[in-house]
Amino acid sequence: MSTATAVTAPPAGLSIAEAAERTGLTTDTLRYYEKDGLLLRAVGRSSSGHRRYTEADLRWIGLLSRLRATGMPIRDVRRYADLVRAGSGTEADRLELLRAHRRVVLDQLAEVTEHLGAIDQKIGIYEDVVARQESEAARA
Repeated sequence: MSTATAVTAPPAGLSIAEAAERTGLTTDTLRYYEKDGLLLRAVGRSSSGHRRYTEADLRWIGLLSRLRATGMPIRDVRRYADLVRAGSGTEADRLELLRAHRRVVLDQLAEVTEHLGAIDQKIGIYEDVVARQESEAARA
């Protein structure tokens, strides 16, 4: 008679803490995304009721993070998620939503590039001043 102990496999997927670590988000943010309907499907649960995130969940959360990082409003992220969940036939609407957001991001990028040019100009001025000061100090 064997006295081997049954080994149970860990629940499939990552815990919320592991998902937070992998995505760089907080557990509160992950819960918010789920509660606010931003995920494509309900996050799976272990037999104990703990959330279990799949690789597909993490890929979607990565896209959400990129959209948010580029300034897409939550309402537009939610709309995009709704369209993706609705499936085939919504591609034109998804395309338009992403194109509209791309235009906003390009406008922001142009503005930041302009500001960067002004900063670079000031850096150039100070580099010239410092170089002159160092040259004069070396001659003294």
